[in-house]
Amino acid sequence: MIDQPWVMGIINATPDSFFEGHLSKEMDSIVTLAGTMLADGAAILDIGGQSTKPGSKKISAEEEINRVIPVIEAIAQQYPDAIISVDTFYSAVAIAAVKAGASVVNDVSGGTMDHDMLNVVADLKTPFICMHMQGTPETMQQQTVYQNVVTDVLDYLSRRVDSCRKAGINDVIVDPGFGFGKTIQQNFHLLKNLLAFSILDTPLLVGLSRKSTIYKTLNLTAAEALNGTTSLNTIALLNGASILRVHDVKEAWQAVQLVEAYKKA
Repeated sequence: MIDQPWVMGIINATPDSFFEGHLSKEMDSIVTLAGTMLADGAAILDIGGQSTKPGSKKISAEEEINRVIPVIEAIAQQYPDAIISVDTFYSAVAIAAVKAGASVVNDVSGGTMDHDMLNVVADLKTPFICMHMQGTPETMQQQTVYQNVVTDVLDYLSRRVDSCRKAGINDVIVDPGFGFGKTIQQNFHLLKNLLAFSILDTPLLVGLSRKSTIYKTLNLTAAEALNGTTSLNTIALLNGASILRVHDVKEAWQAVQLVEAYKKA
């Protein structure tokens, strides 16, 4: 149970993330980054080997395993108490990652791109982060039509949570999927109406970190979008976010602490 918001630190094991600030091919640097994130307040480290930025090309499960498993093993060995999630839509990657030390599965497709995923996660007995996305990362920004983005995403996640429960997954976290098949205006509309997702009675993960909704609105680059990220993360926390998925853990954790103090005043 999440009694106050958590911060999830993003660690990319992929050469083509939209934000290059944390990209490294050196394992020592990756493990050092993990340690810094944990010291800065990260409750979870999210390891991903497949870029899911708009237009990105899908790699195979085998290639993804080759990217993420050494990273998970190295972090788990150095920080055995760390909670590690694997960012994947492949059930084979989920199995390998949990064997290597991960204990959460984070699927941008909500279990729709690999139809074995929900049963596998139920067997693994790990929490499952179920995200909304229209299409695939290759096509999602050509699929941004909704009758109402809030109710459409909410209905989708409600159905997926039900599928997760029926598969036997006990701990489900939902993610409305900011930037995944949504326009900038739709992302802001989702953010403004986040409290609607409380009806699902699950923790709510928000991933806005350095995304184009921020840097295009401000006419900046992703590298310049930290202040904007903190601003929108603060709004998300005030609107019910349980987990912030971020590149910059220290600033996100500070936002959590300040919002918690504000709520208690």
